[in-house]
Amino acid sequence: MDSSSSPPPAASPSTLAEAYALLDVAVAWADPQGRLQGANLAFSQLTGYSATGLPAQTLASLLQIEAAAVPPDTVSLLSLSADLTDLSFVGRDASGRNLAGTLSRRCHAGGQVIRLQSTHGAVSLHQRMVQQAQALALAQRLELAAAATGVGIWSSASEPDQAPHWDDQMRALHGLQAGAPAPTLDEYVSRLVHPDDRASMTEAMSLLRRREQGQVDLDLRIVRPDGQLRRLATRTSINRNQIGDQLYGVMLDVTERHAAHDDLRRAHERSALATRGAGIGTWESDAGASEGWWDEQMFRLRGREPSSDPVPLATMMSWLHPDDRQSQQRRLAEALREDRSTNHEFRVLLPDGGVRWLASRSVPVRDALGRTVRRIGINWDVTDAREAAATREASLLAQRESQAKSRLLARISHELRTPLNAVLGFAQLLLADGPDPATWRRRVEQVRASGDQLLTLIDDVLDLSSLDSGELRQSLQPVALHALIVSCLPLVELQAQSQGVTIALEATEDWAWADPTRLRQAMLNLLSNAIKYNRPQGQVRISVVQPVDGDAETLLLRVEDTGRGLSPEQISHLFEPFNRLGIEREGISGTGIGLAIVRSSVQHMGGQVRVRSQPGQGSCFELQLRRARASTAGLMPDQRTGLIGPAPSAGNQAGVLYIEDNEVNLLIVDEMLKDRSDLLFIPASHGQQGLTLARSQQPALILLDLHLPDMDGYEVLRRLRADPATAAIRCIALSANAMPDDISRARALGFDDYWTKPLDVLGFRAALVGLFGPAPTSA
Repeated sequence: MDSSSSPPPAASPSTLAEAYALLDVAVAWADPQGRLQGANLAFSQLTGYSATGLPAQTLASLLQIEAAAVPPDTVSLLSLSADLTDLSFVGRDASGRNLAGTLSRRCHAGGQVIRLQSTHGAVSLHQRMVQQAQALALAQRLELAAAATGVGIWSSASEPDQAPHWDDQMRALHGLQAGAPAPTLDEYVSRLVHPDDRASMTEAMSLLRRREQGQVDLDLRIVRPDGQLRRLATRTSINRNQIGDQLYGVMLDVTERHAAHDDLRRAHERSALATRGAGIGTWESDAGASEGWWDEQMFRLRGREPSSDPVPLATMMSWLHPDDRQSQQRRLAEALREDRSTNHEFRVLLPDGGVRWLASRSVPVRDALGRTVRRIGINWDVTDAREAAATREASLLAQRESQAKSRLLARISHELRTPLNAVLGFAQLLLADGPDPATWRRRVEQVRASGDQLLTLIDDVLDLSSLDSGELRQSLQPVALHALIVSCLPLVELQAQSQGVTIALEATEDWAWADPTRLRQAMLNLLSNAIKYNRPQGQVRISVVQPVDGDAETLLLRVEDTGRGLSPEQISHLFEPFNRLGIEREGISGTGIGLAIVRSSVQHMGGQVRVRSQPGQGSCFELQLRRARASTAGLMPDQRTGLIGPAPSAGNQAGVLYIEDNEVNLLIVDEMLKDRSDLLFIPASHGQQGLTLARSQQPALILLDLHLPDMDGYEVLRRLRADPATAAIRCIALSANAMPDDISRARALGFDDYWTKPLDVLGFRAALVGLFGPAPTSA
């Protein structure tokens, strides 16, 4: 050791004795007067003196020191400079062998000499001096390290009843006073070790004694004399040599560490309990999210058996609903690329085929340099919340629909009452006494006009309802636009003449992909509005143009007028059913439902309706349609006339059986047949009566209402077709049900035709001509 360095803090003799006992270097120590106080096992093996049988001599005289630099007695050594801490010497032992060593003076902080030490070895002088210096330095460092870290050191013979050597830290760990005798291993187990840990320690020590070498680690509890429970971590080694087996060990108090670990474990358990109670699953993945480590709840959320193996990304994706996999992969890729947190919901497929909604939140975890090293996140089930939200949304939607229906019904009621007022009012006037023929005819014309208005309104409402619900089927086909427009002009010619409006049509050879009937209806509506809301001597221009964006797959069917125009506020409400934008106050006829039908029809054909207008400068309506190639088919289908060919007559009169429970309807058909002397009207008020009359009278035609008091019209038809006597009779449904599905169903079940109420007199008589030929002329 360098004499200029400061000596380390002094330690008690017992501490050094215990530390040196673990060394293979020969060590003996003396009091300040040089009298021997003790020696370790290596010293005893070297000199032949036992630790308990040292001669009552000074260390210097015992070793016969001969070094010239060292006085022959310890008193002279003590008078040397206080800075001297280590002196090398050469001497002989009791048997005359040459020895080399170092005399060391160890001082506490006050400088008082408290002991002399000597190290020996049967090696060359230089080598032994280096080894002894290193051994002493190691012992001192071990002592300081043990004291600083709270590690206790002990050693003992391997026999359980042998008293071990304990340092002061060992006594402090066990709550014993300094200098208190160390217990034997048997005493240690019985007095200090917790009862539940005694068997494991005894077994471990027995196992260690049976080995040639090795060590055992134990984590045990002790009970101090004051009753305090502490937890110690121990490591014990065995060394076998010629003198005997030796046990060496260290101990460290880990009570606080275990307490912290227990607190952390309990916190983790509470957290796990809380997350399980809330149905929350936790997960962790690598930075690239290629695989994840899931807790049990993550598997349970997907109906899977928990596993401790990492879950690959491909497996996670395979458990997702097929419709959500692509979006989830995209979200994950974006989150990884932008190194950000995620927050989204998705569906998973359960093994039983069920579907659940899960919510997911995740965040990146970064190291001290800000680099993302992994991701952590949670999942939880939001199916119930989703379903509740959907229920609330459905409820709100139903409420809004109910409110909209209420408003619609209020508007329909208003529109119906206007013509009904005319019908009822003029009907009452007709019943009054004494009107002249001209007044009578004028009133009847008003009743008829009001009835036509009612029928038009009802047909429009049915059309709009069918279009909105998708029940009105459309037949899309190539349509020649020029031919379609030309077919519409005669129907608005009288209206245009009365308004003084001219119509200009630009020739076109374009074809559109559309339903010809619905497109014709839309064009008639646009033309009628363009004439109705135009100025006197105004103009309506019809053309087919290319879209501004140059899309070759579409075209624009344009209707422009020079009328009053529309404000932006009016355009925003233009397609609302029954909203006439205040025009009704000006006495202009209309229902306010036509444009709603136009938009719905065009949208069902894959097109759009556009409007451009300014107040006072006219309006421009454009139907954007898909372009089609020219075709020789589908120009304009003929409207169904209801003619099904002449029916064979029975005798001089052909019977017409009408099965109807409403007396007014029976009366109307009876009146319509008055001018047909070749036809015999046969009424029946319910289904069974009609079946009986059909068998007995064998009519040429049966008109059948679908709603009868005893059975519906479909059952009557089934029985008619099942009876050979009536199976061949022509049967036409005559009903107020005008919905497309009703008509399709009736024809599919075997009706020869389907006529809707109210009957048009001229149309009804024309159908009779088609069935039975012209009415016979009177004599």
